[in-house]
Amino acid sequence: MSPGRLEGKVAIVTGAGSQLDDGVGNGRAAAILFAREGARVMLADRKLSAAEATLRMICDENPAAEVEALEADVTSDTDCRLMVERALARWGRLDILDNNVGIGIGGSVVDVTEDDWDMVMRVNVKSMMLASKHAVPAMAASGGGAIVNISSIAAMRPSRLTPYATSKGAVISLTRAMAIDHARDGIRVNCIAPGPVYTPMVYAGGMPGELREQRRRASPLGVEGTGWDVGYAALFLVSDEARYVTGVVLPVDGGVSITGPGRR
Repeated sequence: MSPGRLEGKVAIVTGAGSQLDDGVGNGRAAAILFAREGARVMLADRKLSAAEATLRMICDENPAAEVEALEADVTSDTDCRLMVERALARWGRLDILDNNVGIGIGGSVVDVTEDDWDMVMRVNVKSMMLASKHAVPAMAASGGGAIVNISSIAAMRPSRLTPYATSKGAVISLTRAMAIDHARDGIRVNCIAPGPVYTPMVYAGGMPGELREQRRRASPLGVEGTGWDVGYAALFLVSDEARYVTGVVLPVDGGVSITGPGRR
């Protein structure tokens, strides 16, 4: 059997769990795909049980997979430091960081409360800064690496989601700044902007069938996106196949972001 695309690599995936034990969102999909391709993966999630569910999925496929579940709040500097230290203690290096944690808060600047504004910025932006702050030196010491941040097409095509869209726009700016800051360390930093993908974060609370169909029809391809689509994009961006790619924002949206008003 030929080696996997990430053989010998060590990865941390934040938000590696799911709101549903059997659901597959962006983080869980990336973690599973990284492990399939030979990476040793630290599965970090605010809920240990969610990370453990991902671990079971991976080990059910491959009992020899090297994975570890870790409870971590990535809005905490201490937790982010310990997360990286744990990966280094177990595997001796760090090559990949996949930043998946995020929440959605809608409304306008008139509607949103100060507490909600601060929370969405803390979870969606500060978490990625803190995780990267501790991952970058470890990657540099390992000879380089790759970071993927998850944004959203809402950053480029906002619609009554001002707090969320603003935070995801900040993720894009953070990605580009980090790509310049850490290029000399051999670290590539890229961003994925998912469209209306059907993930547990979206449907855990219930989604009417007509709304799900409307979201599918919004894509000119006429297909429904899932966490797997985002996971496969992340797999490419962290692999050596993307060695000449950094600072990009990759929409994974079935073409939604390039359609005109009449097409929606």
